[in-house]
Amino acid sequence: MKNLKCDTFLIAGQVFLVALIYSATECSAQSIPHQSLLALSKTNHTLAIVDPVSLKVITRIPVGEDPHEVIASSDGRTAYVSIYGGGSLHELNVIDLVAQKPLFNIDTRPLFGPHGLTFVNGKAWFSAEGSKAIGRYDPATAKLDWSMGTGQDRTHMIFVTADGKKIYTTNVSSGTVSIITDTLILPGKFAPPGTRPREDWLQTVVPVSRGSEGFDVSPDGSELWTASSEDGRIFVIDLLAKKLTATIDAKVLGANRLKFTPDGRLVFISSLQSGNLTIYDARSRKEMKRIKIDR
Repeated sequence: MKNLKCDTFLIAGQVFLVALIYSATECSAQSIPHQSLLALSKTNHTLAIVDPVSLKVITRIPVGEDPHEVIASSDGRTAYVSIYGGGSLHELNVIDLVAQKPLFNIDTRPLFGPHGLTFVNGKAWFSAEGSKAIGRYDPATAKLDWSMGTGQDRTHMIFVTADGKKIYTTNVSSGTVSIITDTLILPGKFAPPGTRPREDWLQTVVPVSRGSEGFDVSPDGSELWTASSEDGRIFVIDLLAKKLTATIDAKVLGANRLKFTPDGRLVFISSLQSGNLTIYDARSRKEMKRIKIDR
């Protein structure tokens, strides 16, 4: 069944809520709704399953000591929680969403500081901030089956295209965006003459601003938008040309997450500093509204 994501982010004191809608294949004794919200608490070390219509908490499941992000598998049966520790920890928690209980923990070493998560092509992909890298976990083999260094500081959030051929990350302290593409390497430019063709991942690093953390890719895959918490600017990257095409002085200081609406018309940016939700028109790149949602 299709994994539907709402991807809303809320801050309330020390509680960090990652909103994500998932479609479960069957219901438990506690009658989990067909679509549910998954919410993490940093302070209480729990994953809450919430009915997004009634806002009733169905259950709370214990997770590790510093949970930061959560993603559901495509079939909605399991969730993966990154245990971050500011780049020092090395664990993904796997949760059974049907039975509503922890399953097991994945030791991501030698990759430290797992943070950003996505689930694509049956695998869990994650950033590893403490190791300046990204990695991938295959549930079918129960192994970390791939990793790659970015060489960038604080590789924090991650996006993988549906075909698994392109990866995008924001690197917060380097002030860059990585565009990483699975590429067929032919003899010549990237390989010595006479060698066999092979696949490799090639990285293009696009400078933005320090503090660029939250980002999203437009539904048509043409643009990547990210916002800097430090200078409040929005950066628009042309993903085909792999270059920055627009910088918007949006004054969204403290920006921590950015999301397109599913139709690609609007862009939402949340701010930890102001507590505002800023809404932009994606085509005109003009601000439409600011909504005070509190901190």
